[in-house]
Amino acid sequence: MTTTYETLLVDEYTDRVVVTLHRPEARNAISGLMIRELHAVCELLESDPKLLLLTGHGGVFAGGADIAELLRRGRDEALQGINSRLFERVRRLPMPTVAAIDGWALGGGAELSYACDIRIAGPDAVFGNPEPGLGILAAAGACWRLPELVGESVAKQVLLAGRNLDAQAALAAGLVLDVVPTEKLLDEAHALLDRMARSAATALRLTKLVVDSPGAHPVADDLAQAVLFEGQDKKDRMTRFLEKRSRA
Repeated sequence: MTTTYETLLVDEYTDRVVVTLHRPEARNAISGLMIRELHAVCELLESDPKLLLLTGHGGVFAGGADIAELLRRGRDEALQGINSRLFERVRRLPMPTVAAIDGWALGGGAELSYACDIRIAGPDAVFGNPEPGLGILAAAGACWRLPELVGESVAKQVLLAGRNLDAQAALAAGLVLDVVPTEKLLDEAHALLDRMARSAATALRLTKLVVDSPGAHPVADDLAQAVLFEGQDKKDRMTRFLEKRSRA
């Protein structure tokens, strides 16, 4: 059964799913409906693991959460973690995720991009978390994900001092893989996914699982490697490598 989306454009391919945030009337602000629809995408990718490319429509990634909805939310809604639970689900998707950011990625939009494994930016990309100016905090992962991604000093500049990171500053801080011309942004994102797709899917899944495990994890490394060592994919790939080298 085909799912119909109101706030997303979803294109499914053999090895990847491309999701475009699509609320042009609101700079792709993340509404409750968009959250529910992104949960549906996560369910799809959990049941049929594929690479994910996440981007925004119309020269904007996401201009934040829907402020009108946030105004109506109270303590009980905050404790439900409406945004944070989705972003953690995105973070834990089995296959790698890439965010292609053009224009604003603010507030919840920035936090959604932080939850992805890799970010690539256009020259007009801007990341920021202005939540304290609205009397709240960036409570959907920025307060702990951003320090992990860019270091405590830069994270505090963003979260406490209200600094926005433009594309070049994000590149210098290691937040994005590359900055590419706007017209090439999606092509470069797909090229990145193409490179990953050439790797063994199980190896990608287990590598991501081990990298995301907290603390040192030599036992997890060993267990994951044990699974891969027994796989036919590993045997086929290494045999092809050795045969190619012997012919060189």
